[in-house]
Amino acid sequence: MFKRYRNTLIILAVILLAVLPLAFVKGEFGGADGEAEELIAVVDPTYKPWFSSLLSPPGETESMLFALQAALGAGFIGYVIGLFRGKATRKQP
Repeated sequence: MFKRYRNTLIILAVILLAVLPLAFVKGEFGGADGEAEELIAVVDPTYKPWFSSLLSPPGETESMLFALQAALGAGFIGYVIGLFRGKATRKQP
């Protein structure tokens, strides 16, 4: 019975894994960089950064690059899984 609806169940599980955490988390989604800056300001208020970035893109560019990196990684993993599954299917008589 589960073989017939396997793809539907997998898609439903992925959707639930993406949506359920959003229901339980309240507040803003901040990055680790912002939290680290706040903690450094608390621990040592006189701290001065010893390096500054040569290129400072706007915040939405950073988000876009992060999403692009995640998409490329997911695409690569999907390609490799499909490649191995295809090879395994071809070997069987």
